[in-house]
Amino acid sequence: MTVKKAAVIGAGVMGSGIAAHLANAGIPVMLLDIVPDGAADRSTLARGAIQRMLKTDPAPFMSKKVARLVTPGNTEDDLQSLSDCDWIVEAVVEDPAVKADLYARLEPVIKPEAVVSSNTSTIPLSILTRGRSDAFKASFMVTHFFNPPRYMRLLEVVSAPETDAAKVAMIRDVGDRRLGKGVVTCKDTPGFIANRIGTFWIQVAINEAIDLGLTVEQADQIVGRPMGVPKTGVFGLVDLVGLDLMPKIAQSLLTTLPANDAYRAIYRVDPVIERLIADGYTGRKGKGGFYRLERSGPEKVKESVDLRTGEFSPSTKPRIEAVEATKATGLAGLVAHDSVEGQYAWRVLAQTLSYAAGLVPEISDTIHGVDEAMRLGYAWKWGPFELADMIGADTLAARLEAEGFAVPPLLELARAEGFYKTVDGILHALHPDGGYRPVPRAEGVLWLDDIKRTSKPLLKNGSACLWDLGDGVTGFEVTTKMNALDDQVMDLLGKSIALTGRDYKAMVLYSDGTNFSVGANLGLALFVINVALWDQVEQLVEGGQKAYQAMKYAPFPVVGAPAGLALGGGCEMLLHCDAVQAAGESYIGLVETGVGLVPGWGGCKEMLLRHMVNPKRPNGPMPPIQSVFETLGTAKVAKSAMEAQELGFLRPTDGITMNRDRVLADAKARALAMVQAGYTPPSPPEEIRLPGPTARTGMKIAVDQMALAGVATPHDRVVADALARVLSGGDTDITETLDEDAILALERAAFMEMVRHPATIARIEHMLETNKPLRN
Repeated sequence: MTVKKAAVIGAGVMGSGIAAHLANAGIPVMLLDIVPDGAADRSTLARGAIQRMLKTDPAPFMSKKVARLVTPGNTEDDLQSLSDCDWIVEAVVEDPAVKADLYARLEPVIKPEAVVSSNTSTIPLSILTRGRSDAFKASFMVTHFFNPPRYMRLLEVVSAPETDAAKVAMIRDVGDRRLGKGVVTCKDTPGFIANRIGTFWIQVAINEAIDLGLTVEQADQIVGRPMGVPKTGVFGLVDLVGLDLMPKIAQSLLTTLPANDAYRAIYRVDPVIERLIADGYTGRKGKGGFYRLERSGPEKVKESVDLRTGEFSPSTKPRIEAVEATKATGLAGLVAHDSVEGQYAWRVLAQTLSYAAGLVPEISDTIHGVDEAMRLGYAWKWGPFELADMIGADTLAARLEAEGFAVPPLLELARAEGFYKTVDGILHALHPDGGYRPVPRAEGVLWLDDIKRTSKPLLKNGSACLWDLGDGVTGFEVTTKMNALDDQVMDLLGKSIALTGRDYKAMVLYSDGTNFSVGANLGLALFVINVALWDQVEQLVEGGQKAYQAMKYAPFPVVGAPAGLALGGGCEMLLHCDAVQAAGESYIGLVETGVGLVPGWGGCKEMLLRHMVNPKRPNGPMPPIQSVFETLGTAKVAKSAMEAQELGFLRPTDGITMNRDRVLADAKARALAMVQAGYTPPSPPEEIRLPGPTARTGMKIAVDQMALAGVATPHDRVVADALARVLSGGDTDITETLDEDAILALERAAFMEMVRHPATIARIEHMLETNKPLRN
């Protein structure tokens, strides 16, 4: 039993986003909405939603091509066409009466095997199924996606005792493997898990900032990265969600929460926030919210609101002494810091963490389910129980006692050993009965963190490690900040290739971090440039080329397993792999021209070779060169693994794993399958023919036209010329043949020429200072 066809009813932001992500998973889906009064096109709402999503950034579709899997319709003419759907997701307005009317019309239409689910975030399942037949109740559940559905990984699933267990298992499996979600089982309680805790946390963070007289910038810096919260912090998050949405969520919770719930005691309506909403400051979708952009002359200036007066003034990012002073001591040091900022951190965490501890087992049977829900639904780096362990469960409980607060029973149980502990290399979590149980891993999930608990690296230096993944497969991991690449990475990669070739069968390139690799370490490069150590720069370029070539022609299969960013040298690393098993959310590209350089670790060479063998390209030598020139010259980054295949950064034969947690296991399985199939390394290309100066002239004309149109800057033209020289083969012509070493030599020469250019150095400095490209 699986989902071959689906439908979503409700073409608003959430409904259309869910439909788009079902299409991303390759599932044909109908998108229905009501018929507006007097509409000539009776399906205009759904059709308009599809067109809007094709223009939205960040894009709901992983590729514009999958939009064809979404068929627009309406709830008056097309309900009958849902009779062959396996999964119907209801995403209409949060009104039980509206939902009940829709379910009554759906019930006689759906097939017995189908699942009907609601995307509700606040209405209990027991209310939704009132008056429905036993058969409908057996097919019904809540599947709560988070916005935006493509990018937020949490899927909360709520079922009732009468729900068919096989149907629940099917939706869990589809959510996990095909949609890439972290599926968390929730109990049928108000707000389920993430919104129950998240709404409380937001209210507490706002209350305490106002009471302590903090600015929104101060609060966001304290509640942000030090606590593992995205850089938006709490006020930036509310701007993103919508100030006007928060009161609606609060009122819905207040109608269903138990009378003694702590949220009732801390909820309050602030007059400044009420006035912001009334004046149209509803967040990013409106004129702004706690932050806004105001035009001042030719530029826009970021402003923030004063929480006491409601007046806006230019936003400044203060230096928080408490945060700086406690970097070494971490979260425990921050909440203990004798300052208003330390007091704020303590007040927010003390209330939030004790609230979460008091909700288990009411909302979830496990603490790791709660932590996963907050990590995936609110993008926290650590869940509430992981945060409690970082402070110290006993420290947290003792301070609560000292300040006259009740200590939840679960926190009392954790005082001795914490919420999590490692036993024989296996992570265990505290259970409400007082025992510790292993944190389960789904079948087909392999985490490098679990391997690290039970083993030591085979090889290690300051920038990378090599791990034994089991079954004769090694795992190469870059360990620098943002997985940036340097000479130590290249050195260990060479040693890892030698060790794997001697003692193992295959290698996987992988990282448990957010990103695969952001490319070369620009900070280190700028230091070397500033002291004019040009020989070291050239050695790094040549060393990277040799390491990647050795990987490409190693006597065993090498499989890349990227997720997140794989830019510059990180992309080049993947281009030299025998195969890639990429997370669906992989953002891959050769972006060197953005900082005034050209790819120097074989990226030009590999992209040329791929485009030359593309059976779909037009005949002649110029089309593949022009295609690569456009992609590299404009520093294109694929915004999904699907787009990476379309741009040639991934092969059509490379795999895509939708669930980030399954990438490593899938990559390892792919490597072993290649071994089993009798892997032999690739043969060097017999001949590479490039047109030389004639092709370079053609590319120069194209750049000149871009410059006349105001698209290309003066230094863009310089960089484009250097790139064109590499891609055209230098001074060769179409009658001559080149080998890979010749193209690599052209890459090195172009890179060294550009890295010495003052305009390139200015671009690198600007990127390091602002994280934005300089258009000089």
